[in-house]
This record gives sequence, structure tokens and C-alpha cells, in this order.
Amino acid sequence: MAIRRPNVVISDDESGYDPDVLCIPNHYAEELEKVFIPHGLIMDRTERLPGDVMKEMGGHHIVALCVLKGGYTFFADLLDYIKALNRNHDKSIPMTVDFIRLKSYCNDQSTGDIKIIGGDDLSTLTGKNVLIVEDVIDTGKTMQTLLPLVKQYNLKMVRVASLLVKRTPWGVGYSPEFVGFEIPDKFVVGYTLDYNEFFQDLNHVCVISEADKVKYKA
Repeated sequence: MAIRRPNVVISDDESGYDPDVLCIPNHYAEELEKVFIPHGLIMDRTERLPGDVMKEMGGHHIVALCVLKGGYTFFADLLDYIKALNRNHDKSIPMTVDFIRLKSYCNDQSTGDIKIIGGDDLSTLTGKNVLIVEDVIDTGKTMQTLLPLVKQYNLKMVRVASLLVKRTPWGVGYSPEFVGFEIPDKFVVGYTLDYNEFFQDLNHVCVISEADKVKYKA
């Protein structure tokens, strides 16, 4: 049985940080409402997660399945910390990686229509421990679509790690096993999370203004 472990909860009234006091690319300096989660905090929390992953999944070869594009940076950093754990502990397990690309957003709204638009043959997951790595879970509909697709390959175990989980009234009740941060229902960008392909090159997780949502609208 999967264990839901504690995570960092960010309150609804979190004020965040003034972008002027942190390192922000100049081309976004005037466009961010606030820095919501600084990069250093993201890295510290990500470093903590592999211990939880290994306790639950470390008995068998793990396939880490990255959900592109937004999950890529979190995926890469998480795997670096898992590899460090493997190097520095007596007990270690082999790990391989795979990728799948999904699309569910138009501008800042989830369409509810989840499309798989890229990825390898999922039959290679058969009989494996699979760790799905996501950037953000809001309604949970993406996982509601993806999990049955991977489970049909008779996995030994499947677990989900997400950097962010939103508290939203539109959720379907799904919660991943490993969570970095639980956040209010705000549209966030940065750390590879994008808005119509923009803002992927921010290190921090940030909130953009309503005016800039209009500016970068597809």
C-alpha cells in the first residue's frame, strides 16, 4: 500500500518574494508578480525526496518516467539526488529512464482533454517498478488518464512524484505519493514550467501578472 508522506504546504496568503531581491533574467524583470518558491528551497526539498522514494521503491530496478516538458528539470535534479544516494549508501538499485509527453493546457487553463503526443513504447515498462515524475498536479485528470495506460503493462509497482500539487476545487481527488510542495490554486511558471513556452528559463517558481498572461496568450 502506498504511503502519502509529509510535504511542504504553502498557505493561501503566502506573499512570496519581491523579484528585485533575487536573481531574475532581465527579460522577465518587469513581468513577474512575485517569486513564489525560490530555487534554493526547491533544491533542498528535492534533495530530501529520494530517501522517501528509495524506502518505498528501492527493492527492485526502477524506471523513472518523465512527463515532458514541464517535468524535465525536476526530473533531472531528482535523479541526480537519487544517484548520489546510490553512490553513498551500501544499498543501491539500478535505475533507467524513459519519457512521455502529454498536453492538457491552453494558456493558463487545463482543457480537461489529455493528449499523449510523444513517448516510447510503454510495453518496455512491463514488470518494472515505475516512478512517474511530474511538474505539477492540479485537477489530477492527467494522472487519471496516464495511470491506467501504464498499469496495463503489469507493473510491479507504480508511484508518482510531483514537484507541486495545487489545492483546487476542480480536483478529482487524486494525490501522488511523493510531493515537493502543496500550493494554492495559482498559475505558476519557472523551473521549466511554462506559459505557452515562455518562462521555462527561470530558476525560481514564480507567479506572473494577469497583464502578462494576456501578453503571452496563444
